[in-house]
Amino acid sequence: MEPQLNIWAVLVAALSTFLIGGLWYSPAVFGKAWMRENGFTEESLKGGNMAKIFGLSFFLGVISAVNLAMFLGPESRPEMGALWGFAAGFGWVATFVGTHYLFERKSFTLFLINAGYSVVALTVMGVILAAWK
Repeated sequence: MEPQLNIWAVLVAALSTFLIGGLWYSPAVFGKAWMRENGFTEESLKGGNMAKIFGLSFFLGVISAVNLAMFLGPESRPEMGALWGFAAGFGWVATFVGTHYLFERKSFTLFLINAGYSVVALTVMGVILAAWK
């Protein structure tokens, strides 16, 4: 029997990264520090192609959700989804981001902001995928 993916759970899990990211990178939370650590200004951020950025970000979120769903398997419970999502975020994403940041000489503050977002987003994603069968 081949594993079945719940496409709606995958799409909602991918969308959750936008909700979390919107809050995480807002000026009220880490947005100002993130901009400072990257050397961005409000003006410099206006030049980006937002349709491309958001479209590709959603596509990458879908890939992440599918990948995590396949790791979780069909019998996962929400608490296991949270655990495996956290493990993926902390054990894979944060460690690789940390390695990149060391060689790129990026700040520890920027690492904490970006890696922290990945850990939280993947943990929530794991809960959604495991709870919604």
